Amino acid sequence: MIAIVIVSYNSKEFLDDCLNSVQLACQRVAADVWVVDNAGTDGTAAYVRQNFPWVRVLEAEKNGGFSYGNNLALQEAGFPHNSSYSAALLLNPDTTLEPAALETLAGYLEKNPQVGVVGPKLLLKDGTLDKACKRGEPTLSTTFYHFSGLAKFFPKNQRFGKYNMTFIGDDEMAQVDSVVGACMLVRGSAIEQVGLLDEQFFMYGEDLDWCIRIRNAGWQVVYYPSAVVHHWKGTSSRKQADVMLRAFYDAMTIFYRKHYAPTHSAFTNWLVPTAISLLCSAKLALNSLKPEEQRTVGSAPKQG
Repeated sequence: MIAIVIVSYNSKEFLDDCLNSVQLACQRVAADVWVVDNAGTDGTAAYVRQNFPWVRVLEAEKNGGFSYGNNLALQEAGFPHNSSYSAALLLNPDTTLEPAALETLAGYLEKNPQVGVVGPKLLLKDGTLDKACKRGEPTLSTTFYHFSGLAKFFPKNQRFGKYNMTFIGDDEMAQVDSVVGACMLVRGSAIEQVGLLDEQFFMYGEDLDWCIRIRNAGWQVVYYPSAVVHHWKGTSSRKQADVMLRAFYDAMTIFYRKHYAPTHSAFTNWLVPTAISLLCSAKLALNSLKPEEQRTVGSAPKQG
């Protein structure tokens, strides 16, 4: 039995397609579904109750971010301790599952007890891969290769292309450092061991942090492209592009301080957050010169 959690912030217009695909997928796999209305203003909670009575609806008292919203439902499902569910699926409202995707992911997790997290092949609106679905740990060197452009010049190089693991084929199953919270199936015993999502992260970074904590606890994280999910990407974040851009770079700083600062010098621990802040300011300035539909959120341009 799987607990499926969908956190929505003013994304009501995407929930029909998402929940219809989930309902079809649940004909193959036993699951309960939660939609968390993360203090939005578009009437998501009432809409879901009226049109999808089989869905469990939670209304957050505040928009505490992606981790906060997911944790509300995960806790109601009994995680991290004493849950009756074998796994939890985090799913964005701007996704649709291929009919066999959930069954494929659940089957792989069941047959591979060493795997703590499995993620699907995520396809964007134009049919290309959402590169976030197989990621490397963003060490200082990996991040430098990505933002310096070296990763674009040498995408098949295991050193330079590690940020998005571009040296792994789109249809090649592989162990990765992280999959993405837009769709990730997490084993219940792994959640019990490492705990819930870290609510320091408002938006971005929490899935990467969770995967790394799970890997550090001895589990494998696997990209499994036999399961396919479609991702419209950025539906809620693009409604507040500048706010979410700041959240993206704030997440980088939080992640650095949590995972890397204890092993680096005081100078490096000053330099890295300063560089992140300057990069954020530059991105905000560039965004201000673009029309809304061309603005960047996080590290990717607007899709669709």
